[in-house]
Amino acid sequence: MTLVKYLLGIALPPVGVFLTYGVGTTLLINILLTLLGWVPGSIHAVWAIAKHEEALRRYE
Repeated sequence: MTLVKYLLGIALPPVGVFLTYGVGTTLLINILLTLLGWVPGSIHAVWAIAKHEEALRRYE
């Protein structure tokens, strides 16, 4: 599932962030960045997904 999130984070940034965080401030920030351009949105999405996965591994 993690690979799917990363691929969606690159192709459709808000969808990848939504699958990781749900509806919240991170999704809102990502939507705004994606409206500014696909590249900022996808960079933020990959970064946010990576941080979330890192936090999950830390608590295991």
